[in-house]
Amino acid sequence: MYERALLRELTARGLSASQVVCPVTYKGHCIGEYVADLIVEDRLLVELKCAAGLSSQHIAQCINYLKASGLTLALLVNFQKPKVEWKRIAYSRAFASIRGPR
Repeated sequence: MYERALLRELTARGLSASQVVCPVTYKGHCIGEYVADLIVEDRLLVELKCAAGLSSQHIAQCINYLKASGLTLALLVNFQKPKVEWKRIAYSRAFASIRGPR
């Protein structure tokens, strides 16, 4: 429901937003796909949660979604608490290649 309400609000404000199917590739081959909760203006990935709190797993999930979608910015939003909890996540392929694997 949060997803539909947010989609309605964004479009009412004149922004383009939709669910997008993103392919997941491995060594150049599509091995699956995931559906992004929302992509706004073809620039921002929005991942919606209803959990006790945002965790490192949620952040890792957003980073993986950014990699798969080719986008660089995500907004992770949690509606479980009385006040909405959110986190901005930026991903840069150049930064990731400098850091290397963890």
